[in-house]
Amino acid sequence: MRRGRGSKMSLTKEKIIGDIYNNVGLSKAQSRSVVEKLFEILKQTLETGEDLLISGFGKFVVKEKGARRGRNPQTTEDLHLRARRVVIFKTSGVLRKRINDSFRSSE
Repeated sequence: MRRGRGSKMSLTKEKIIGDIYNNVGLSKAQSRSVVEKLFEILKQTLETGEDLLISGFGKFVVKEKGARRGRNPQTTEDLHLRARRVVIFKTSGVLRKRINDSFRSSE
């Protein structure tokens, strides 16, 4: 089962809850509670601007982007884009290797 560009499959929160329920032995309600709390912790961490490092998976980095001029491509109208924060994900070397190894073996 390959996921990637052009594929229709996505890992959803409901699927994660189901996998925890089926593999860990928690009830469905407990599984949902664990997943909801985990995502709440992750969101709170990123909201404060703190980086989030998950060993063997990757790092979420909050970057500040300054205000800049832009252009609406449909109307060519000049726009002023406000300063904002964006989240960037960088895969760990371990995950990158697993992804590329599974890609090579499927070719």
